[in-house]
Amino acid sequence: MSIRESYSPGPANVAHVEKDGEIWTLVLVREFRHSPARVWEALTDPEQLRQWSPFESDGNMGTTGAMVKITTVGAPAEYAVTTTIAKAEAPKTLQYKFGDFDTRWELEPNGEGTRLTLWTTIDRRYIAMGAAGWQIAFDVMESVLDGDPIGRITGPDAMKFEGWQRLHKEYAKQFHVETPTW
Repeated sequence: MSIRESYSPGPANVAHVEKDGEIWTLVLVREFRHSPARVWEALTDPEQLRQWSPFESDGNMGTTGAMVKITTVGAPAEYAVTTTIAKAEAPKTLQYKFGDFDTRWELEPNGEGTRLTLWTTIDRRYIAMGAAGWQIAFDVMESVLDGDPIGRITGPDAMKFEGWQRLHKEYAKQFHVETPTW
């Protein structure tokens, strides 16, 4: 059995929601055993993004003011936007808009590792799906950083994993949102 076939995500315990009226922000926190500099490269380098992220970038995202085209991967319909990196302070803060949605990453040293926090505004109908998808993406990123990549898992491929279905249901319950019927 391959690493990918044996992969199963852990419990739904890395995400929560911050609500400000109709604006819901998905917040995910993950501890990595790798340095902030290594995690920063995984977040900003197009080659590394292609190995784990649910989107691709046509340029390096690590410079404030850089314009990049971000394109979803594995979504039912391709979605692409050109955005300007609002803030890039290596290896600490990355901020940009993905369409109408604000996205902010913060990296904090944690011993020899990194505490990574992602804030992203998201349509509340999809917030549990987003939490499940990002949790799996973070697992895949960790496998890449460990040098033992399991391959990017996004969109319908992610939804095929029994673990994604479980995460989606657990997050929907935690966030008090309904899950779509498949």
